[in-house]
This record gives sequence, C-alpha cells and structure tokens, in this order.
Amino acid sequence: MSDSSFDYFVVFAEMRTGSNFLETNLNAFDGLACHGEAFNPHFIGYPNKNDILGVTQARRESDPARLIQQIKADPRALGGYRYFHDHDPRVLDLMLEDPRCAKIILTRNPLDSYVSWKIAKATGQWKLTDVKRRKEAKVRFDAAEFSAHVEALQDFQVTLLNRLQSLGQTAFYVAYEDLQSVEVMNGLARWLGVSQRLEALDESLKRQNPAPVLAKVANPDAMQEALSGMDRFNLTRTPNFEPRRGPAVPGYVAGVVTPLLYLPLKGGPEREVVQWMAGLDHVAPEGLIQGMNQKQLRQWKRGNKGFRSFTVLRHPAARAHAVFCHRILNAGEGSFRAIRNTLRRQFGLVLPEEGPDDGYTRAQHRDAFAGFLNFVRANLSGQTSIRVDAEWVSQSQVLAGFAELGPPDLLIRETEMSEDLPALARRQGRMEPGTVPAVAPQVPFALDDIYDADLEALIASVYQRDYLAFGFGPWRAG
Repeated sequence: MSDSSFDYFVVFAEMRTGSNFLETNLNAFDGLACHGEAFNPHFIGYPNKNDILGVTQARRESDPARLIQQIKADPRALGGYRYFHDHDPRVLDLMLEDPRCAKIILTRNPLDSYVSWKIAKATGQWKLTDVKRRKEAKVRFDAAEFSAHVEALQDFQVTLLNRLQSLGQTAFYVAYEDLQSVEVMNGLARWLGVSQRLEALDESLKRQNPAPVLAKVANPDAMQEALSGMDRFNLTRTPNFEPRRGPAVPGYVAGVVTPLLYLPLKGGPEREVVQWMAGLDHVAPEGLIQGMNQKQLRQWKRGNKGFRSFTVLRHPAARAHAVFCHRILNAGEGSFRAIRNTLRRQFGLVLPEEGPDDGYTRAQHRDAFAGFLNFVRANLSGQTSIRVDAEWVSQSQVLAGFAELGPPDLLIRETEMSEDLPALARRQGRMEPGTVPAVAPQVPFALDDIYDADLEALIASVYQRDYLAFGFGPWRAG
C-alpha cells in the first residue's frame, strides 16, 4: 500500500453485478479493506451491522462525510466501500470531486443483472456459498420493469462517465466477466498501490444462476420480442459511451387507436387516467401501449401525426397524502417497505408494523402524515440518505425532465379532468368519450378527515416550487 496515490476507494456497482464477489477478493489483499454498502440508507455496511470503524448509522446519517474521514484515517489498510445509484446522494460529489478517491466501476449486462435480481427476489437467496443449497426459480420477464431498470443504470453510468471526464479523472472499469480473472484482480490491486499478488481467487461465493438467460425466464418469447425493439448497443454496453437518457419513457402510456400520449406524474391519478384511455380504444388498461423506450416512442409519434400529449397535475396536499397512504402507511402490496422500515426506525414515524388496523386512530394518522411531510422536506433538500423518489418529488421538477424529449401539450388539473379529458378526446375524434373514473378515497382516513391550517402550512413549505409554478392555493376537499 506504500505506493498508493489514493486515500480510499469506492466501488460503483449495482445489485446483482457481482459486487459481493469483488469485495471478497479485495479483502483478500492484506492492504485493502472494503466495508460493504457503507452508504446504504437502510443499514450501514451490512444488514444487522451497527457501525463502521466506530461510526454508527445515526452518526453517518447526520454527518456522512465523517464516515469517509474515518475510513481514510484507518492506518491498517486502504479502505473503501460499495456504492449503488440509490445510496446516499450527499456523498456522491464528495467522492467524484476528490482525485484521491479511487473509482472502481463494476458493470454487468443489464439483462443478466435484471433476471438475477428477479430470481433472488423470488427465492430469497442473495448469496450462495454451498451449491447444494442453491434455490432455483423461473421468473417472468416484464418489459416495462426491465426498461426502467436499464434507464436507471444508464443514467447513473452516464453521470459517472461525464463527471469524471469533466474533472479530468479516470476510473478502473471491471466487467462482471472479469471477476473470474486473478490477473485482473491483481491488476486492480496494483492500480490501488498494493504490492501483494493473489495466487487464486476466493471460492467461498458461488455463481447462483449459471444457466443461459433464456432458460431462466418463464416467457422467453416475450422477452426476445421486447428486446428486439431496443438498441442492442445501448443495452449491452452500459459502462461506456452511452447516450444521455431523458425522462422515464417506460412510464408513458399511448393509445392504440386514439392518438393520445399520457405522461404520468407519479403520485397522481394514474390508474384512473389509464382506465379512461383504455375505454376510448375499447381495450383493457394493459392493452394500451406502455413500457416503451425512446426509440419506440419516436416511432409511435411518427406513426400518429397530430397526436396530443398531456399530463395531470394533482394538488400537492392530495398527492402527498395519497403517496403516504399507498407507499408508506400501507405495509402490503405497493408499499415502499424498505423506506417504510427506515422511516419507522430512524425518523421516528409511528406506523403500525403490519399496516393500520381497527385501533389506528385519526390522530395517529395525522401525526404520521405530518412526520412523513417533514421527512420529504428534508429529503428534497438533500438532507437524507434515502433516494428522492418520483412519487414525492416536486411536479415542476418532473415536468422539467419531460422537456428533454418534449413537454406535454396540455397540463390538466385533477379537479378539472372530468371535463378536460373528454374535451381532449373529442378534439382527437372520439366524440363520445366515457366518463373519467372517480378517484378512489384514501383509507383508512381521507385527507379531509385530518386537514387543517397547520398541515396546509407544512405542505406549502415542502412544495413551495409547485405552489409557485402552478398557482396552487390551499387544498379544498372535492
């Protein structure tokens, strides 16, 4: 380690890219110490671990730079950690702008990582040390889910690439396939300034799913058909030279007959709008065109001259309450369970462990919702390690992202969509559009049950940008 030009290192990776195996082999060198997912917002280093080098999770949460300093100060080894795209965003600039932080970028074919992730979720097996205990499962390929997976990976990889270019730095790239090469591992150690060389790689971790990818999915024909519409070079060469990616195109919804394009704002009345669009074309909601990539979106636009695009704005109060009920209060399907658990454990939100029951009161609901709003305010200000999710990000920020590929023609207010959506359909030739479905009430308590001036003031402080950008006033029921 005496010749090292670095004070510490970071492995930029993602789930199911082989980062555990890479870490195991880095730790086989006497002069290196990789401390796991040091900035995972839900734990520190590894699940059930309390600290890294004496820095607790609570201390890291309040002062993330302190953990980096502690790792740098460890005299026993050149320290580092693994960092994924959804880890604490507050330390990303600290790492990228520090030339004495060694950047290792681990990549894997996104199709392989996606299928591996699906299998791990289905089996509950995230590591394998004994092949006799290996669990198998065939999973269903979901085109929209995979497109979103690729978009997220590519966005982060392009961010890393361009930031390092602008800073005049370079990284050590490692592909998933390189992990089986002792020569590459020794070369990485040499680059980090470690003189020791390994004779062989650690064999404690086994590859969990060695079969060809087509054999791992239950619907290989659907997968091949979906992949045929993607740019194969963008798909398979994620690490380098990727084009910049715009908004979340896989979430767009297009008519199969009626030339309408819906750009959903997460946390809004998505289900109701999609159901109404499906009625225009006499199809089920899943029969609409969804899960597109940018190439497919351009093709749809070219084939639908005169199309109109739109989105639906929701009052920030109604949106925040809907997201809270569906993603945080709810403990079942649709819940952001990991974030929910972190909010209960670290941010003191009093939430029923298994979701609300008959004993859950209106006062508890109001307090929990207010606690969630305080978290969102800190989150949007970059003061937490939890990702800024599209469900609660400012709607004005999402619209700015839409503009990269073309903003929607029409911004419709949720309170006016029962009139404005049918009017839009009639302009597109659908003279007898159906009624827009009513938005289902939130349970167990509606916003109207807990709303007061103090909550309104809190919501307005969180979403000042939206109130100013769209002229929202205080929320009114109905």
